Amino acid sequence: MHTGYNVHVTDTAELKQALRARIRAARIAMGEDQRAEARTGLTTRLSELVLAQGARSLSCFLPMASEPDTRPFLEWAQQQSIDILLPSSQPGGNLSWIRPSGAGTVRGAHGVDEPVGETLGPDAIENVDLMLIPAAAIDVRGNRLGWGRGYFDRTLTLIGGRAPVFAVIHDQELLESVPTEAHDVAITGVVTPLRTLTF
Repeated sequence: MHTGYNVHVTDTAELKQALRARIRAARIAMGEDQRAEARTGLTTRLSELVLAQGARSLSCFLPMASEPDTRPFLEWAQQQSIDILLPSSQPGGNLSWIRPSGAGTVRGAHGVDEPVGETLGPDAIENVDLMLIPAAAIDVRGNRLGWGRGYFDRTLTLIGGRAPVFAVIHDQELLESVPTEAHDVAITGVVTPLRTLTF
């Protein structure tokens, strides 16, 4: 369990930015062997979670360059005929949802890959059995440090605890504490390459 990234800033917003920068740098510095090992571990942990939850529908995300790689897991979920929704960033800081068709991806807002498929509205997320979301870091009380744009905070407020929400991170990003603000929404649990924890 990491206690932090040795960030010494007192303002909460500045502390978040400094911590995000250190986590981003650590992710970029990972070697290909580490990434491959993490990919394999995450695929196993995520598939185990889906089976344990009995989930027949879920939301997930396509990874940016240094994010934990969810793509092998998504391939497994498709093979299990699980209904998958992936996010699409919209103006105003909201997410709509896409049911992928398997026809590849396009570049969406902020340079994030989004799938080609059926586009659904923001409310589609209310019907999933399980949400898997990105994060920069999570602490042992379930507080989430996102990347600062607020898309998932708004979505978590919208669904109001209807489905379990697990963040997908690397093991070293599970911290003793992360800085929080009033708009931050705590989550159900966390999945790393080595373990799954429910808070």
